[in-house]
Amino acid sequence: MLIIDDLLLSPIRGVIWVVEKINEAAQEDQANESATITNTLSELYKMLESGQISEDEFNAREKKLLDRLEELTSE
Repeated sequence: MLIIDDLLLSPIRGVIWVVEKINEAAQEDQANESATITNTLSELYKMLESGQISEDEFNAREKKLLDRLEELTSE
């Protein structure tokens, strides 16, 4: 009886495994994107302090990055 149960449940276990792997990959991508955004924000601050970009340009770029970061953290 156990062999039959294993045979019947194996496709379901396979699907569950695939879904878990997809979820893990999505979480890893999200973490990587958050780190990239944080690094980019840091670079923006440096560029503003050194005068490479104007305050208006800084504010516009910062807003986009912070909005995206907020989207990532609320998902």
